Amino acid sequence: MSGTSARSMSTSQSSVHPVIGLVGAIGAGKSTVAQELAALGCLVSDSDALARAALTDPHIHRAITQRWGREVLHGDGTIDRAKVAARVFASDGESAEAQTERAWLESIVHPFIHERRREAFANAPRDTRALVIDAPLLIEAGLDRDCDSTWFIDAPRAMRLERLERTRGWSAEELDRREKSQMPLDRKRLMSDHVIVNDGPLGALRACVARTLDLILAEFVRKK
Repeated sequence: MSGTSARSMSTSQSSVHPVIGLVGAIGAGKSTVAQELAALGCLVSDSDALARAALTDPHIHRAITQRWGREVLHGDGTIDRAKVAARVFASDGESAEAQTERAWLESIVHPFIHERRREAFANAPRDTRALVIDAPLLIEAGLDRDCDSTWFIDAPRAMRLERLERTRGWSAEELDRREKSQMPLDRKRLMSDHVIVNDGPLGALRACVARTLDLILAEFVRKK
C-alpha cells in the first residue's frame, strides 16, 4: 500500500475547495477510495452512477432507441447496459465502428453528467473538505484540467482480475477489451500527482487515503 507523488499540483476552477480527480486501472478500487474520501468529509461525484441515471433520462433514452432500436432494451423498456456496452466496446477494443458508436454515446451522456456534477459542486457546503471526481475517462475527457490533484489508483493485474470476476463476472478477455478502449495505464500513471496502490487490507488503504488528502489540503491552503 503506497501513495507517491508523480507531478506537482495543478490549478482547478474551484477557489473554495480543492478538486481531486480519481483515475486508475479497472478493478483497482477507485470506488473504494471515493467512499473513503466521502467518509473523510469530501463531496464525491460518481460518474458511473450519473451515467446510469443518464440512461433513464427521457431524451437520452429516446436518442438511444432511435439509433440502436429496441434490441438494446430490457423487457420492461429500460436500457440494457450490457447490450449497450457490446455495441461500444468491440472485441479488439479498437474497431472504427465501436469507436464511432462510443463517441456518439459519450456525446449525449457526458453533458448530462457534467451538468449534474457542476450543480453538486456549486452547492457543496463550505465545510466540505474537497470535491472529488470519480470518472473512468477523467484524463481522456480533459477533466484532469479541472483538478488540483489527480490520483492514480493501482493494484496488481491478477488482483484486479479476481475482483472483476467476483463482482462483475468479467473474464480476462473482457478486461483486456475494456482497457484497450482507454488511455494506456502507464501514461495515466505518469500524468497523475499521486499513485495509491490498493493491494492490502482496507485499513491500510484508509490510512493512505487520509494521509494523501491531508497533503492535498495543506498544499491547497498554501497556494491560496
